[in-house]
Amino acid sequence: MTLSAAFRPAAVAVVTGAASGIGLAAARRFAQLGLAVALADLPGERLDAALAALQPAGRVAAFPVDVSDAAAVRELEARVRAELGPASVVMANAGVQPGSSMFGPDENWRRTIEVNLWGVIHVARAFAPGMLAGGEAGAVIVTGSKQGITTPPGDPAYNISKAGVKAFAEALQHEMRNRSAGRVNAHLLIPGFVWTPLTFGGRPEKPAGAWTPEQTVEFMMESLERGDFYILCPDNDVTRALDERRIAWAAGDIIENRPPLSRWHPDHSAAFADFLKR
Repeated sequence: MTLSAAFRPAAVAVVTGAASGIGLAAARRFAQLGLAVALADLPGERLDAALAALQPAGRVAAFPVDVSDAAAVRELEARVRAELGPASVVMANAGVQPGSSMFGPDENWRRTIEVNLWGVIHVARAFAPGMLAGGEAGAVIVTGSKQGITTPPGDPAYNISKAGVKAFAEALQHEMRNRSAGRVNAHLLIPGFVWTPLTFGGRPEKPAGAWTPEQTVEFMMESLERGDFYILCPDNDVTRALDERRIAWAAGDIIENRPPLSRWHPDHSAAFADFLKR
């Protein structure tokens, strides 16, 4: 599938988490390509502002929704179909990161997993069947995280949610590829450090190491054009080569029977540092 096949002019794109960050940048790019764009996010001023900002770019509509609510996401699919048409591009991007600790508040765990993992599942299960049945080329883009692959210590609920997203996206691509002979495909976006409301952390200015959402979306579009499933984004601090070494080491914990998260284990941290040099 070429990029133009799914992103054909007048096709419909749906973006969740579209009120800010990567979602807003992607929605703007899709509109510039001539697609009708459904902006899906929680109701409020941010969604209203995103709609106002993007309307000059083309046919754009806002759809307030909480992706953790399966019934609401099914209603979203029906409304988009009725108001804009059947979706050809779906970006399941909505995410939260309230922070978590192993024995911290249940609510942080629950909300993180309900939005980050269940939200992706709800969106894909609501939209993908129609895309498979429609006969046109299509793409489902799922926003994951490097934290779902290397699972660093510090925010276990977020890591677990994004590890689940990775596994779900892989299963989704296998299913859709086989059902559509490659006409409809899934893709896993794995951002680097991106300057978004999720990562501000109270900082007034973008750190030098972070990419902008627009840079991330540009890299995503280039990767989609190549047909990549794993869209592993670098940033201004971390190269792809470094990401590859970190991912390889994490997988090696199983193969080598090392302790989990051995990068941060005192008995293995020196070996990891040496591994990066080789």
